[in-house]
Amino acid sequence: MKIWVLLLLVAAAASAKRFSRCELARTLKAAGMSGFSGVSLANWVCLVNAESSYNTQTINKNPDGSWDYGIFQINNRWWCSNGQFPSHNICRISCSQLLTDDISADIRCAKTIVRQQGISAWVGWRKRCKNQDVRSFIAGCGV
Repeated sequence: MKIWVLLLLVAAAASAKRFSRCELARTLKAAGMSGFSGVSLANWVCLVNAESSYNTQTINKNPDGSWDYGIFQINNRWWCSNGQFPSHNICRISCSQLLTDDISADIRCAKTIVRQQGISAWVGWRKRCKNQDVRSFIAGCGV
């Protein structure tokens, strides 16, 4: 498993897409994220900045042994399956689908998460966006 993870990390670093702030804002708006479940577009962009720095292929290991994947850092214990860790796989997707430059699967899963747990499900949002003026994350983007 360690070799698989290492190879995945090397491959991810070689071909990762890093959205610009405004490119992400426009993409999320087009996908209906602005105001989805009461979450402003600025909060979504702040969340992604906090979780992955706009990088589609970010992978992080958690203290409990689970992993977070993709631009929204979606956890494999609950939301996706990596085939190596027991998962509820609530979004019914492979975690590898969250590592592509096409973030439509990520968006669908993020919508599921926010419907079930709210935006506070993301630690990055709670630490860096909650109770903050997040308007700067969409300023000048024309959204």
